[in-house]
Amino acid sequence: MSKYQEVSVQASDMHGRRLISMLLIVTLIFPLVAGSSLTGGVDKNPDESEVPFSIVERTTPSVDGEDWNFQIKIDDDAYANGTTLSIIPQICTNDGVCDPPVPHEIEPSRNYAIAITPPSDHTYVNWRVTANYENGEKEHFPQGDWFKTWSSCWFDEDVWGGVDYTDDGCKIGDEGGILPGFALPIILGSIVMAIAYYRRD
Repeated sequence: MSKYQEVSVQASDMHGRRLISMLLIVTLIFPLVAGSSLTGGVDKNPDESEVPFSIVERTTPSVDGEDWNFQIKIDDDAYANGTTLSIIPQICTNDGVCDPPVPHEIEPSRNYAIAITPPSDHTYVNWRVTANYENGEKEHFPQGDWFKTWSSCWFDEDVWGGVDYTDDGCKIGDEGGILPGFALPIILGSIVMAIAYYRRD
């Protein structure tokens, strides 16, 4: 291999690594962008006429460090057809980062229930339900999106809200005020710098 070819390969590898780094950063920031069409503090729930289950219990708002209880009941027709359900929750925090979704496989029954404990400084609990049909096919509710339960102290697009929000920050129980969300300017600045560095080379 000539020196010219070797340099070209190295340059290509460097550009590839930079592109991957930028994609990772965008992936981290995506929940912030995706949340822009939401109304802060307004839960998103299914239309029960369009899903094969009904909500029995759902803690709202969700509270830092306390159990978020969620229970659904499968519809009679779906149960009779051998359909089973999986519940998939995801927690997002006030700095705009969402944890990976965690599927909960529950023993098939008429009722499906989970309890998770959101960490401090969470914005909302995302959730969706997967219907597992007897023929092996699956269907997600909602498709490509999430239902949502907002926390008692949330941050969304430079706006704070929730029953536990005060001018001093989030007041949960006897804890002092928490003023999160400072990571957002850092993340946005990192993206701008990454793009500028990529274009420069």
